[in-house]
Amino acid sequence: MKAAVVTFPGSNCDRDLAVALEHAGAQVVRVWHKDAALPEGIDLVGVPGGFSYGDYLRCGAIAAQSPIAAALRTHAARGGYVLGICNGFQVLTELDLLPGALMRNTGLTFLCKPATLTVATRDSAFTEGYQAGQQISIPVAHHDGNYQIEPDGLAQLRDQDRVAFTYAPSINGSVGDIAGVLSENRRVLGMMPHPERAADPVTGGTDGAALFRGLVGALTQA
Repeated sequence: MKAAVVTFPGSNCDRDLAVALEHAGAQVVRVWHKDAALPEGIDLVGVPGGFSYGDYLRCGAIAAQSPIAAALRTHAARGGYVLGICNGFQVLTELDLLPGALMRNTGLTFLCKPATLTVATRDSAFTEGYQAGQQISIPVAHHDGNYQIEPDGLAQLRDQDRVAFTYAPSINGSVGDIAGVLSENRRVLGMMPHPERAADPVTGGTDGAALFRGLVGALTQA
C-alpha cells in the first residue's frame, strides 16, 4: 500500500502522519504543495494537520488553490483514498471533496486535549478496525473545528451512514457532535481529531493506531 503525505507551508503534523502510516506498514512518500502531480501508484493521499498558509482567508482555502490540489481532486475522482486530518479536513471541504464547513469553536477558544469519540460506523476502510459504537480517545488541537452543514445535508449524511466519528460529549459546537465524515463513495475521510497523535504508546494513547492498521490492511488486500 503506497501513501503520499502532502506538506503545505504551515503544516506541522505531516511527519507524524507519515510515521503513523509507516508503522502500520505503508510505503510513504512526501509531496510538496508546489508539486503538480502525485507519484505513480499512490493508493492514499494524506492531508495533514497544521495551519496551511497561516490559515489566512479561511482555514484551508489557500491550500485548496495550490498546484497539488488539482492532482488531489483527480486522485479522489478516480476512486483513490484520501485522509484529511484537522487542517486537512478543512482543506477537503474547501476542495468540495466533503460537504459542510468548519467554523470557529463555540466559545472562540483553541482546544488542545484528549477527546472521547464514538465510532459511528465501521463501514469504511478507515473505521473497520473498530467496532460500531466503540468509544476511543483521540487528541484534538483546533480553533476552527465546529462542523456545520445544512439540515438536508445532515440528514443525507445520516441516511447514508457517512458520519464516521462523533464527540462524546460535544466539545466545539459541531452539529450532531460530528467529528469526522465520509464521502459518498466512502473513500475520503475528513476528521478533526488527530489519530496520528494516538498511534504510539511512547507518545500517549494508541486508540488511533487501529485506523491506520485497518486502512493499510484494507488497501493491501484490495
